[in-house]
Amino acid sequence: MALADSGDPVLAETRAWVERAVIGLNLCPFARAVQAKQQVRYVLSEADDEDALLAELVDEMEALVAVDPVRVETTLLVHPQLLRDFLDYNDFLDVVDAALDRLGHAGVLQVASFHPQYQFAGTGPDDVTNATNRSPYPMLQLLRESSIERAVAAFPDTAEIYRANLRTLEALGADGWAALQAQCRRDAEQAPT
Repeated sequence: MALADSGDPVLAETRAWVERAVIGLNLCPFARAVQAKQQVRYVLSEADDEDALLAELVDEMEALVAVDPVRVETTLLVHPQLLRDFLDYNDFLDVVDAALDRLGHAGVLQVASFHPQYQFAGTGPDDVTNATNRSPYPMLQLLRESSIERAVAAFPDTAEIYRANLRTLEALGADGWAALQAQCRRDAEQAPT
C-alpha cells in the first residue's frame, strides 16, 4: 500500500479532488478542518482481488481504531484496480458492513462510499447531483462514529448539507463538474513527487 505522501499520481489526484470538490465546493463542511490538520490518511490499495481489498480494509479499520484521533481522524482507502463497475462496488459494501460487524466496529466506525460512477437511487446516470459521491477512483472512507456525532451536534440540520450540495452541483452543472475533474487531474500532474 502507498500513502499520500508517496508521490503516487492516483493519491495526488484524490487529494486534489478532496481539496477542490469536497472542500472547495463545501460538499462536506467538516472536511476542511481535518485536511488542514493533516488528519486524513490517504492509502492506495494494491489489491488485485476483493479478498485482498477486504484484508487491506480490515487492516485500515484496526489501524484507525488504534490510533489517536488527533493523529488520524479518517482514512481514504483508494482502490483503482478493483470494483470499477459501480454495481459491483455497491454489492461489495455489504461485505464491508459485515466486516464492521464481525470486528465489533459497528457503532465505532462507519464507511462512506465514493465512486466515479456513483448513482443515487432514483437518479439517472447523468444527473449531476450524483457528483456529491463521485470520486476520481473507487474508494472507501473510514469515519469515526464519535466524529460524526460531534459534527452533527455542531451542525444539527445535516439535511441542509445535502440540500445545499444539490443546489451547488445543479448550479455547477455537468460542464462545470467536468472542468473541476480536469483541474484535479492537472493538479495531480503538477504535484511534487
